[in-house]
Amino acid sequence: MASSTFTAKGYHAVGSRQLRHCGNIDRVTLAPFRISPDVAAALGRRAPVVALESTVITHGLPRPQNLELANHLESVVREEGALPATIGILDGAVCVGLTSADLAKLAAGGADKASSWNLAALIAGKHHAGTTVATTLYAAHKVGIKVFATGGIGGVHDTPFDESADLIALANHRVLTVCAGPKSILNADATAERLETLGVPLVGYRSQHLAGFVVPLTEVPLPSRVDTPAEAAAVLMAQEALGLPAGVLLSNPVSAGLSEEEFAGWLAVARSNAASAGVRGRATTPYLLATLAELSGGGTMTVNLRLLEENARLAARVAVAYAATANATDQGAAT
Repeated sequence: MASSTFTAKGYHAVGSRQLRHCGNIDRVTLAPFRISPDVAAALGRRAPVVALESTVITHGLPRPQNLELANHLESVVREEGALPATIGILDGAVCVGLTSADLAKLAAGGADKASSWNLAALIAGKHHAGTTVATTLYAAHKVGIKVFATGGIGGVHDTPFDESADLIALANHRVLTVCAGPKSILNADATAERLETLGVPLVGYRSQHLAGFVVPLTEVPLPSRVDTPAEAAAVLMAQEALGLPAGVLLSNPVSAGLSEEEFAGWLAVARSNAASAGVRGRATTPYLLATLAELSGGGTMTVNLRLLEENARLAARVAVAYAATANATDQGAAT
């Protein structure tokens, strides 16, 4: 993979002289990061870049649909004027801006799932892995990407003490995340409360309520709302100006989803089946999602694919708006 490495002094092409300083890493000279040249160049000139996760490739869909989806999401971002930067773990390196060959390698199967709690072990073991929301946020923030698109975030489960590492990552990495809310199997109220406690701004996109993933909306009210990509970008800029450490969560309801009543019935059956089968811990979420897809006749998967595309499109528009404002501000200061 042709790439750049990121050190304390900025981006460097492998085996060449320094390209340009950018990003916000202070000391990562030993960190196994690989940044593609096009992503490094875009960040260097403050062009719009959108981070994309890779667990949707490694664990979200079967082959070859997983690779087709990865390529499609990147195309959607490009259509809106931004550069996609899919992030993944290959041979123990955090790769920002996967090539076509990289995407195919992850899509081939056998990759692990990298979250913040197991990332170091995967890197040390030189494994391949798809990046979750938590790990994608970590990598995006490290290299200076401002906007990230995903499907739904992890959150608070009904089981006591079962909470996703995504929540801590959202609180620690100042990146704007476009999502369709917490995954529908989670406790939306508790997830919103936890994010509020962690200081993560919850912002509705053209909505006053938290999105419900495959169900368009929950009954959880949101404290703020924006109606344009520029307004969303302004929230992130204000967060940065205030020096607050958390990212911004932009809740984007899916345009056409499942009814709350119908989904609730399927979820009750899925949970009952999981309990009867003795499924618990890390195995619970994939089991529930697979069972829901079966019970809905593929309906949950159809909506999931729709919201992934819609979130990627909105994220690109926000990234374009952010870059335009940031560059205009720089030009104004220079005159």
